[in-house]
Amino acid sequence: MLKVPEQALLAWLVKRIPLRITPDMLTIIGFCGSILVAGSFILGSLYNRELLLLGVLGFAVNWFGDSLDGRVAYYRNTPRKWYGFSLDITVDWITVIIIGSGFIIYTWGFGKWLGFSFVVMYGWSMITALLRYKVTDKYSIDSGRLGPTEVKVLLSLILIAEVIFTGSILYLAALGCIALLVVNVLETRKLLMMADDRDRAEKQRQNEKDP
Repeated sequence: MLKVPEQALLAWLVKRIPLRITPDMLTIIGFCGSILVAGSFILGSLYNRELLLLGVLGFAVNWFGDSLDGRVAYYRNTPRKWYGFSLDITVDWITVIIIGSGFIIYTWGFGKWLGFSFVVMYGWSMITALLRYKVTDKYSIDSGRLGPTEVKVLLSLILIAEVIFTGSILYLAALGCIALLVVNVLETRKLLMMADDRDRAEKQRQNEKDP
């Protein structure tokens, strides 16, 4: 949904990142953003829920580092395709766990199960993306019209809503988990259909080779 303006902004930013800032440093910056999000949950639970707004800043920092690390590497003609791919997947998974843990600390009652469910659902979507890459040889982390950036924006709006309306985070998080579940089921169904098509195509090619 935000792809066009986001790509334009990233194209503008990638030319202005100082040379002393390496792609790995951008990955670290993005990771620090996720720690700030988790920290906002902890501070919000211990002191004042208005501190949840730090999480909005954290998501912005995470977006900045996570979106630019690979693009800067390619722009400077210093890409490490498989290293970057492996690092991104690993850091993204740790990021989800950290943010989910912060959410669990902040919430109460069934909200803790929502935090656990979010981690599971996001993990499922990551596994689907990796399997899709294996089946189609094309890597995409978007699920329909929702990608990581849209998810960050939605989560930021949930934090803002919680500051204004205490307790709304539980209901909005529940809706988010249900939405992730629906998307994951649909994307998994598409994946299985693509996998079946590839099996059929490979079998047909094998039959054509056999005398």
